[in-house]
Amino acid sequence: MVYKVKYTATARSDLRRIYEYIAYTLMAPQTAENQTRRILDAVKKLARMPERHALYEDELWHSQGLRFFPVNNYVVFYLQRSKIVWIIRIVYGGRDLKQQLSDEIIP
Repeated sequence: MVYKVKYTATARSDLRRIYEYIAYTLMAPQTAENQTRRILDAVKKLARMPERHALYEDELWHSQGLRFFPVNNYVVFYLQRSKIVWIIRIVYGGRDLKQQLSDEIIP
């Protein structure tokens, strides 16, 4: 089965902020392009077999089926609903992940 992959507005904003931070704050535009491309390519693979990654351990998220996987120093969080994989957040792995998810709305 092939799933459709969609990004929440928050996840799109996360990806844009990652790019901008690396490109403009760290002054490394090529690195920013490469990193965002790695994230996008990894997310694309969720169209096939989205269950391959582990469930997030903390409740409320575990019972909702939130899954996650790393891409370099970043963590992608997603939910599978019917035939759609929703990318919920894309955050730096060194941040408080629980806090980053606390205000997120489940699609």
